[in-house]
Amino acid sequence: MTPVPAFTALGGGPTVLMLHGVGGGHLAFAPQTETFATAGYRAVAWDMPGYGHSTPVEPYTFMALAQSCIALIEALNCGHVVLIGHSMGGMVAQEVVARRPELVSRLVLCGTSPSFGKPDGDWQREFIAQRTAPLDAGQSMAQLAEVIVPQMIGPGSLPEGVRLAKHCMSLVPPSTYRRALECLVTFDRRAALANIHVPTLLIAGENDRNAPPAVMRKMNAAIARSTYMEMPGIGHLMNLEAPEEFDRLVLNFLALPRQLH
Repeated sequence: MTPVPAFTALGGGPTVLMLHGVGGGHLAFAPQTETFATAGYRAVAWDMPGYGHSTPVEPYTFMALAQSCIALIEALNCGHVVLIGHSMGGMVAQEVVARRPELVSRLVLCGTSPSFGKPDGDWQREFIAQRTAPLDAGQSMAQLAEVIVPQMIGPGSLPEGVRLAKHCMSLVPPSTYRRALECLVTFDRRAALANIHVPTLLIAGENDRNAPPAVMRKMNAAIARSTYMEMPGIGHLMNLEAPEEFDRLVLNFLALPRQLH
């Protein structure tokens, strides 16, 4: 039996399950949890294995992370969920849809991609080394967040959202952060995009260098029932940089009749 990961839940109604990125935790969706619950949804935000109170998985792979997410969906006992995945959480969401499509009624992928980087080991090793260098030099996750978060945002970001992003990253255990990065660079679900048949919303940040708009537009072309939206002046942490605009895009999408997609 796969253990059910820790999560927070607010509100009642159709279940919206939110999956955070490498530097996140359930708090990374705090603004959305409140807005979606107020709008009549049961808003659930998980702590990915190794984050918050969720026990790590062994081995730390996308298959194991997807199994953990599936265990949570089944424990929520709601039949199916709207799945919202940001960054690495968007990759976990793609993995869940590929394995258990009947559990997902709609999909929102934000600041994410169908594969990571180039299939060249050197490039990937360099990426991990660059991201973990401050930890290797003895810095804390809070110090790392002060450097990394400002590199991820766009000029239109809300200062409070940026502060929350730094706070979330400061809470990530360094060992989990390292393992998540090592897992991240293995991802490749490009071939599965054509098999996504649920209504899908893709949200890109104009200034996102991690998952650039061009990459997300390609995903849009590959997923039959998908809609692409771009947030001007916003970077990788779109749901925290511009929460009101992000929530509006998602709620408008959820309000559409399924057959219109």
